[in-house]
Amino acid sequence: MTGPIDPLARHGAGTGGARVREQDDHPHTGPIPPMSASQAPVPADDTPGYEGLATFCHRPWMPTLDDLAAHRPDVAVIGAPFDIGTTHRPGARFGPRALRALAYEPGTYHLDLGVEIFDWLDVVDAGDARCPIGQTEASHRNIRAKVGGVAGLGIIPVIIGGDHSITWPAASGVAEAVGWGELGLLHFDAHADTADIVDGNLASHGTPMRRLIESGAVRGRNFVQVGLRGYWPPPDVFDWMRKQDMRWHLMDEVWERGSPAVVTDAIARAVDGCRALYLSVDIDVLDPGFAPGTGTPEPGGMTPADLLRAVRRIALDTPLVAADIVEVAPPYDHADSTVNNAHRIALEVFAALAHRRRAAAGETPGLPGHDPHAQRP
Repeated sequence: MTGPIDPLARHGAGTGGARVREQDDHPHTGPIPPMSASQAPVPADDTPGYEGLATFCHRPWMPTLDDLAAHRPDVAVIGAPFDIGTTHRPGARFGPRALRALAYEPGTYHLDLGVEIFDWLDVVDAGDARCPIGQTEASHRNIRAKVGGVAGLGIIPVIIGGDHSITWPAASGVAEAVGWGELGLLHFDAHADTADIVDGNLASHGTPMRRLIESGAVRGRNFVQVGLRGYWPPPDVFDWMRKQDMRWHLMDEVWERGSPAVVTDAIARAVDGCRALYLSVDIDVLDPGFAPGTGTPEPGGMTPADLLRAVRRIALDTPLVAADIVEVAPPYDHADSTVNNAHRIALEVFAALAHRRRAAAGETPGLPGHDPHAQRP
């Protein structure tokens, strides 16, 4: 992994001080008070999200494996604009573009961890996997190849979907890179996505987790689900899940025990005996009051406060090698709330990885942050 990014190289030197207007045809015009502290060019990653090219967090655009192999970033964001596996409302194909273009850019300094994210973590936007219209097999093949190629370079892929069927090819590509059966999977979702077949479709967004276990890419005992609720799946599907030694934590358990306790158990089980972890977050794990822009909303879900901290902890405390954020369907969103929640899930992953890089270098959090592994007074 590369060393810390030089903050001066990123931000440039300031040129503070007042700017005096040159004399013109109005002799009584005096100096104009400065309207800004500097007239130096603003780096692209410091501009608002609605300006410039729409890359994720304004990160550099590196769409080819040759680009990535030459640069060797820590993380590459990959779009998977595919949603023909959905069973209810389509629209998640627009998720990658919305997360790049519509999210409110809040800054890059994580307050809780006290870390300037991109000073410690090199993140690029690797573009989209090609998902030709109406072609599931070709789309999944392209997703698997692109994600697997990135993971094979030792770069962490963060995949933005797309419906949840994309986890089958994406996690398969990662498993090929780290070792078949050596990958644990921690899955946040309202739905188990372990159906055998949906209306004749083996590659529905309701089937990817069964496909991963059946293929051996992920062992059932290292497959852990958090946030399941509602009215599906039926008992026969849970019977299959139990036979695979899967572990699930219903939303009722999260409500009764609290998210921190459940996440502690989920992490311990998912990484037990594994070399690496894949994190998959279906945005519908959130209550639709917080994330209405999704294909299959289910009331009674997690709050963003709990989910963001759970994701941060997973990225801090596990051998995380890949993550995906799926089922963001902008056509049903309100005030970009779903888009912004999904965007912050990625930022929590980035911030946690940046903290780990900084801690390895012997540096400590800045104000007002704290060390998440230290005992609080």
